[in-house]
Amino acid sequence: MIRVVLPAHLRTLARVHGEVELDVAGEPTQRSVLAAVESAFPVLRGAIRDHVTEKRRPFVRFFACGQDLSHEPPDAPLPGPVASGNEPFLIVGAMAGG
Repeated sequence: MIRVVLPAHLRTLARVHGEVELDVAGEPTQRSVLAAVESAFPVLRGAIRDHVTEKRRPFVRFFACGQDLSHEPPDAPLPGPVASGNEPFLIVGAMAGG
């Protein structure tokens, strides 16, 4: 099981509280985790990544184990503690402005 923490606005949209736990087949990657999130919560399709290109939306960031994974390749394996379920994969809405 992979633990995923969604930002508050996406939790509201998906009607979930707290973190979610998802089954991900094979070695977990950003792509496979996001596919599992979108499969479990179809209302989130297009909110985290583009429908066609599957690229991360500009104001969305991914973190795990204290690392910013936002610019990592989508098929790179996630850190071991995330894969084992000991640490969550965080999807964070970035802040912008002055």
